[in-house]
Amino acid sequence: MAREQASKGDDSSKGEPGRFERQRQEKLSAIRQMGIDPYGGRYEGAESAADIRSGYKEDDESQRAKCAGRITLLRDIGKLIFMTIRDWSGTIQVGLSKKLMGERWPLAKLLELGDIIGAAGKLGKTKTGEITIWADEVTMLSKSLLHPPEKFHGLSDIDLRYRQRYVDLWSNPEVMELFKKRSAILSTIREYLKGLGFIEVETPMMQSIAGGAAAKPFITHHNSLGMDLFLRIAPELFLKRLLVGGMEKVFEINRNFRNEGLSRQHNPEFTMLELYQAYADYNVMMDLTEEVTCLLVEKYCEDTKVRFGDTSIDFARPWRRSSYAELLAKYSGCDIDDIDSLRKKAAELGIEQAQMDDTVVVHEVFEATVEKNLSNPTFVIDYPAALCPLTKTKRDNEAYAERFELYVAGMELANAYTELNDPAVQEENFRLQLRGQAESMATMDSDFVTALKYGMPPAGGLGIGIDRLVMVLTGATSIRDVVLFPLLKPTTDWDPKRDKSRLGTP
Repeated sequence: MAREQASKGDDSSKGEPGRFERQRQEKLSAIRQMGIDPYGGRYEGAESAADIRSGYKEDDESQRAKCAGRITLLRDIGKLIFMTIRDWSGTIQVGLSKKLMGERWPLAKLLELGDIIGAAGKLGKTKTGEITIWADEVTMLSKSLLHPPEKFHGLSDIDLRYRQRYVDLWSNPEVMELFKKRSAILSTIREYLKGLGFIEVETPMMQSIAGGAAAKPFITHHNSLGMDLFLRIAPELFLKRLLVGGMEKVFEINRNFRNEGLSRQHNPEFTMLELYQAYADYNVMMDLTEEVTCLLVEKYCEDTKVRFGDTSIDFARPWRRSSYAELLAKYSGCDIDDIDSLRKKAAELGIEQAQMDDTVVVHEVFEATVEKNLSNPTFVIDYPAALCPLTKTKRDNEAYAERFELYVAGMELANAYTELNDPAVQEENFRLQLRGQAESMATMDSDFVTALKYGMPPAGGLGIGIDRLVMVLTGATSIRDVVLFPLLKPTTDWDPKRDKSRLGTP
């Protein structure tokens, strides 16, 4: 059995170490009394657990291995100790014997679950066939003063997992794998776009004018300049300035900030891929979106059919392309031009619309009736032009804009336009958009209009929500599962030293 067993709780009081933490402090002192630094230092030559396991040779009795990681299982059976060491590649078993350890045996007896150590020795197998490092060297690298989740079955309290991601990552291996996959997905996107001739750029995250999207910003203040600034809600207007400057294919994987609510699909700080291509339009952006997403599905999913919660999403090509008006008629039963019918529908849906513009009512009904029905990838094309102040209208019908949004599993994953490049029309659209806004927000980006006056090439633009894309590709149904440190409401009813039972403290 493991040396440390779970019990019903700790006897700690708020702000003071509990009994089990004090016991660990005592072992920390004992290690120091041996002349050993319990927080180690540089440790060279360690191989990953995965490489050690894959490199094991059955017929090589002289093979040695060296690893470093956290103790996640520990069985002390007197003169023999078995430990499972976990690094970010996986686990490897380490065996410690009094005979092999010699004068270092007292240190071995002080090791506990959660400690980070280095171990080196001959590589072999136990009688049960487990690949094991029979260590003759053990190095203390970091003493853990708090007990890990009970028996390493994993940190299961969902809220606590988000608040203590640093525990979640090593107590739940699948979480580590998810975030490694997220990193790989971003690398693949970058490689794909660079292969198409795009260059990666950086634009300001603090902006003097909140622009590029209709959203409530976070406001900060620059002391030296004595001016308010906005955390960007979108990089769009700066990336378009680069089109004016002659950068014909640009992209940015960026952080955006919107001062809005929290939900399973929304985090106020989120990651976006935004790109612009000169001499393209929204049809090119549709093709690009489908290509890169299907590349990711092929590389990171087992099949074109991906499980997401209770639904199965089929990414097989070609994807559905339907107009905004068609989908509205199908799922709401209302014609887009019949505003009386749409307002009646809005009332049935409980939408407060007395002071609402007709176009906004249309979109509220669309969101309430259409989005939830779009499970498989669907390009919703040709939005009402009044909703799209930065978009070119269709040549054959100026009531609609050349814009699409991609929906998967009822979520918007991407948004794209044929970009408006007429400075006079853009300036008028800005004026219309700013009507009714608070005075602090009602500022036109006149420099962007000036940039357009120099001439911006016709272009297509695209934004893809990276967090939501990763959700779909990994089957995570909450955005908090794919963001390392999501924003959470402050908690006052839990203290990590008082209520350790949620962490599985013994």
